[in-house]
Amino acid sequence: MPESPLVMHARVVSGTGGGPEKTILNSPRFLNPLGYRSVCVYLRDPADSEFAAIEDRAAASAAPLIAVDDFGFSDWRILGRLREIVQEHQPAIWHGHDYKSNLLGLMLRRDHPMRLVTTVHGWVQKTWKTPLYYYIDRQCLPRYDEVICVSQDLYDDCIRLKVPNENLSLIDNAIALDDYELDMTRDDAKRELGVPPDQQLVVAVGRLSQEKGFDILVRAVANLIDGGVDVGLVIAGGGAEQGPLERLIASTGHGDRIRLLGFVQDPRTLYRAADLYVLSSRREGLPNVVLEAMAMGVPVVATEIAGMPKLIQHDVNGRLVAPDDLPALQGAIAELLGDAELRDRLSEAGRTTVEDRFSFSQRMQKVVGVYAATT
Repeated sequence: MPESPLVMHARVVSGTGGGPEKTILNSPRFLNPLGYRSVCVYLRDPADSEFAAIEDRAAASAAPLIAVDDFGFSDWRILGRLREIVQEHQPAIWHGHDYKSNLLGLMLRRDHPMRLVTTVHGWVQKTWKTPLYYYIDRQCLPRYDEVICVSQDLYDDCIRLKVPNENLSLIDNAIALDDYELDMTRDDAKRELGVPPDQQLVVAVGRLSQEKGFDILVRAVANLIDGGVDVGLVIAGGGAEQGPLERLIASTGHGDRIRLLGFVQDPRTLYRAADLYVLSSRREGLPNVVLEAMAMGVPVVATEIAGMPKLIQHDVNGRLVAPDDLPALQGAIAELLGDAELRDRLSEAGRTTVEDRFSFSQRMQKVVGVYAATT
């Protein structure tokens, strides 16, 4: 009996990765029952010790993982390393997850016939290289057989990049609900984080970068503390903005209540401890962290950007505020912290939203439909 077709997921990563890892590393166990084998190929700097966290996550998800040495943008020897892997594993589908893996997929297909699929997760982190990344994707995406977008704004961006409509699919991010069960009370979770059980807690998770708007969130919570609200804030994640955020927190005088936790391998304890989850991003697609918080019954305040209005109906299953609007964010946090009944109503509706519309198994059935369309 012939083997099922192999999907080779490819991704460039630094540090502990980001939201796409939750999708990529979860995919193999859901694709296998649907008739597709998978392997996850990660291009990483061999000196990056934080990659061990991704290896641990892959092992926990039973995701086959191949780590490939990558010495940066000018390392064209990466093509030869990947060519050997492709020849060994004979993928039927190359599934890219960023600009570089998209470019490499096109180059590798010259020697190995395979269908090309990519997921556009979003171009949110602005650096001096960003225009170059945009340029590469403008050249690559129209040449791919199928392009998956995780939010409507990214779908619209791909239309502007001249990706043919018939090659585009909008498939929202989703989560595996059974991954977010935790037998722990809120009080016990707070104690584990060193937070007094009677103190309300705001939680945020994400890369410490400018587009996440954590500076606004820190200011909002600091102002509430100054006003007498018994609240704390913990932010999980690492990144380039760690130093500036640490200095900002020190300047508020509330370093005992506002803390950066660094990378957290298992954020479920954070969600369980949270009285409120806040997404303060200036730019975002449809972030997994918000789905995770909602799945664990945490009420959410989020900025009204990109895919968020599709997920959150204002005051139905969450609260939306304008990005970079400090008074609005501060006011929303204060109102929800002061109204337990409202928090309960939003959290119950949020959990139902994820169950009904953002199931990972349903998402992967749609992805398999995209794979089938390439054959």
